[in-house]
Amino acid sequence: MPPPINVHSFTTEHNGIANVLKSLVNISLGFDPKAISVRPSPKEYTAIWDTGATNSVITKKVVQECGLKPISMVQVNHAGGTTVQPVYLVNIYLPNKVVFYHVRATEGDIKGSDVLVGMDIINKGDFVVTNKDGKTVFSFRCPSIERIDFVKQRPSGSSSTTPFPPSGKKIGRNDPCKCGSGKKYKKCCGRGG
Repeated sequence: MPPPINVHSFTTEHNGIANVLKSLVNISLGFDPKAISVRPSPKEYTAIWDTGATNSVITKKVVQECGLKPISMVQVNHAGGTTVQPVYLVNIYLPNKVVFYHVRATEGDIKGSDVLVGMDIINKGDFVVTNKDGKTVFSFRCPSIERIDFVKQRPSGSSSTTPFPPSGKKIGRNDPCKCGSGKKYKKCCGRGG
């Protein structure tokens, strides 16, 4: 039996249909939690999630409030042209104790937020957005534990105009748990409390 996978996840719900995906995050100076006992205190910011951004970005405000020092410079291509920007080593704390250590974050201007979570973080897990019942919900988990394919989840013989069952295929109590632990559903996420 494979060893259990330690999966971390969170879900954020927006009232109404969201045009921008946001969540709260905490940022601190990058450090290895196994190597130091006195840890820098993280500060809370609002982050925009952007699948069009290659890397994560922080504003000058975050740099100043967290006392960050640049570790390098990088050329950044953006809608306004090309600039050379400083890069900082940070730890990013997402909701529900989902943490990424030693993230290389580039300084930049972000409208409506102080942090932009880019594909350097999003690619480390599974990222899903739904808009059912007039509410936008996005959920993120890491590491990635399954391939999500809505076309393959559609019952055979159905088309895009055929009503889709709301719950998809039901997991049996003795089926492997979808969280990737290697345990049966009834002994893992299917436990009643």
